Amino acid sequence: MGSPLPHARSRYGPVTTDPFGVRLRSLSHPRRTVGGVANLWPGQYAGSLQSEVDFPSYVSGYVDGEGCFTVSISPRPTIRVGWEVRPSLSVSQNQDRSEVLLRMQEYFGCGTIRPDRSDKTLKWETRSLPVLVARVIPHFKAYPLLSGKRQDFELFVSVCMRMTRSEHLTRSGLREIVRLAAQMNPSGKRGYSPARIIDSLVEMKA
Repeated sequence: MGSPLPHARSRYGPVTTDPFGVRLRSLSHPRRTVGGVANLWPGQYAGSLQSEVDFPSYVSGYVDGEGCFTVSISPRPTIRVGWEVRPSLSVSQNQDRSEVLLRMQEYFGCGTIRPDRSDKTLKWETRSLPVLVARVIPHFKAYPLLSGKRQDFELFVSVCMRMTRSEHLTRSGLREIVRLAAQMNPSGKRGYSPARIIDSLVEMKA
């Protein structure tokens, strides 16, 4: 078996060979990778991380950890079905790291940043359906989430698309949206249970 090559390089950046002959590359490969630098030998050059920042991918990774896709449903007597549907994306961060939220606000070109008194953090949030459909959803389709939050995103997209067709303003459409929203954020708190909302729709006069 050959000895490791701690400083070998190729057109893809620094490489090494492990004892079993497997060639490994670092983050300096032109393609964006997941998980950072893998299996580098001590002292091996990993390239400049600063020059490798891919902000769209960073946004998706950040939302994967600190973001939340939400569909809130609350009473609204002025609406025919009696309930208002509000989809939103929010991201929280400590107040001393607000620059991340400012960059995110600038990147999407929307949303507000406000204090969250419940946990003493700052929160960036966007609720505009047209903006969610035109800017936010396309981003996460191009730069997918990697955690279980991806399922929440897919349900979120389904709700938003139904709302663009005004299905949230009909009893049958709202029932389906309630069903989809109930599958999101299972550990989160809900102001009104899905059963209560659906029961109110059943009792409503045609």
